[in-house]
Amino acid sequence: MDAETKKKSLARLKRAAGQVAGIQRMVEDDRYCVDVLLQIAAARAALDQAGKQILAGHVETCVAQAFASGKPRERRKKMDELLEVFARFGAVSGR
Repeated sequence: MDAETKKKSLARLKRAAGQVAGIQRMVEDDRYCVDVLLQIAAARAALDQAGKQILAGHVETCVAQAFASGKPRERRKKMDELLEVFARFGAVSGR
């Protein structure tokens, strides 16, 4: 992972961690259920954005290097890896 992707991803993950801590406090304080659910949705969105950022960085570095290597085995390995990521995390759109 390049330094810029790492920096941006860590910032998003720290923000998401803060949101989760806030959600925990909301539950402890018996806050209105719908408000808690909306905050959970926001935390999920923050994690999704971090995942998209990390995936984009992976494609731009590791996957690109495998394809540039000219080695069919390396290309196949990275393609299989990406298919597994997509299967596990669902479709990822845009940046």
